[in-house]
Amino acid sequence: MALPESSYERLRAADCADEIAYVQACLRLYFSGAATPAGDVSTPNLSATAVADIARLNKVATFVLKALSRAPVGERPAELFQWLDTYRRRTVSMNAACLMDSMAIHQALRDRRIDFVFLKGPFQQHLLYDDHFMKPSGDVDILVSPAGFSRARDALRSIGYEVSGKSRSVWWVRFLGEQHMIRGNGPSTVDLHYRLQQPGSPSPRDADGFLRRKRLVEITGTEVPFTSAADTLMLSCISVAKALFNHEPCAGYVCDIRASANRLGEADQQRVLDAAVSQGLDDTLLLGLRAADVLLGATGTLLSERAKPILSRIGNEDLLNMVIAPWLSSLRWPQRRTVLWELCGRAPVRYLAEVGWAASADISRRIFERPASP
Repeated sequence: MALPESSYERLRAADCADEIAYVQACLRLYFSGAATPAGDVSTPNLSATAVADIARLNKVATFVLKALSRAPVGERPAELFQWLDTYRRRTVSMNAACLMDSMAIHQALRDRRIDFVFLKGPFQQHLLYDDHFMKPSGDVDILVSPAGFSRARDALRSIGYEVSGKSRSVWWVRFLGEQHMIRGNGPSTVDLHYRLQQPGSPSPRDADGFLRRKRLVEITGTEVPFTSAADTLMLSCISVAKALFNHEPCAGYVCDIRASANRLGEADQQRVLDAAVSQGLDDTLLLGLRAADVLLGATGTLLSERAKPILSRIGNEDLLNMVIAPWLSSLRWPQRRTVLWELCGRAPVRYLAEVGWAASADISRRIFERPASP
């Protein structure tokens, strides 16, 4: 089943409420556990192409595949299942290349004694799902301290990476706090970060804390630095806030939130809440958790209960569509300043500071943007 580049536009024009509900049902089935029977997974009155589009855009195609795999072979929707299986094979190929590049990058940064931590990608997928190949990863995301940013960039250049032209600008370096680096025609791009959120949403007060709290995970006999369990959850919530700000589908990030939260006991959940407060990200955390409850069902846990009031003026149906189908013309989007006010805890000083930072970034991007020194 071919997915043309116009799939986003096609979904915007179509009435795909049933297809959205089908993908959501598959995600809930995936998270319900392997012992839960699949039930009726047929798609007699649905567009298999639309289902595939929704799954691909949200990066949840493998979740849908694993859910449908529980049904007897003769009951699976054949065309959709074949497309999902092909998607999974491509994901395996892409992520295998990403893992190989990650190991070379790890060696280069370790040789120069640069403190860093990997973010997201196949490492996170294995930690959350015991599978390196749940979502396609074409980027290797790395966080360093502001002081180590230039040194890390030089280390990556020593193994053939160069800064992508678009990310040389003042907006990328100063306001996003990251640069893309590419190596020839290689499959992976390095996203080198020293910030963890774009202007317009609250950023962590202490990004270096993600480096201090890192854990070591083993891959092919080598230990590599990765974010702590609590920080992995927090970063997924940051990604959801960023996606909502940009009106991008983000069900894949929401699945990561649920998978992360499922691994936390009640005491761990309280520590996560306390850490989010100290970072000024408690409302960002709660927004991500509420999105997970709306998409995948509430859990009745401490985190789930705390998330109920966040952005309560946005109804569950609207929030669900903001997450999984932001292209819908019927969707009632809240004003960005309203969301920012909530994520700033309705604190005027914090809100005005974030608004000023976002305005400065916008001016830089649209008017004064020019190449920065590499």
